[in-house]
Amino acid sequence: QVQLVESGGGLVQGGGSLRLSCAASESVRSFSFMGWYRQAPGKQRELVAVMSVTGSINYAGPVKGRFTISRDNAKNTVYLQMNSLTPEDTAVYYCNAGRTLAQYWGQGTQVTVSS
Repeated sequence: QVQLVESGGGLVQGGGSLRLSCAASESVRSFSFMGWYRQAPGKQRELVAVMSVTGSINYAGPVKGRFTISRDNAKNTVYLQMNSLTPEDTAVYYCNAGRTLAQYWGQGTQVTVSS
């Protein structure tokens, strides 16, 4: 059973930074892709950033230039560095990992940005 455990969320003032971590119970290289999604109250879950096993990266428009996804293969961990945060970034952030026939989700970590 794959486990993804997020950490690093919290309360931050607008303009501040946070770094989220997602620790996987299996090698991050065993997944076709890993990424981050977020869900704000009353809204659908949306993609934030995704990295393929080959290292190609895609970001959602609203976070381009502010967020950076990265991974540490030795630690089986994926990170999301979030800079210049705004109240619109407030959401529960979920780690996601995928293989051909399965997707896995973490439990989510709350990020709250005050104005």
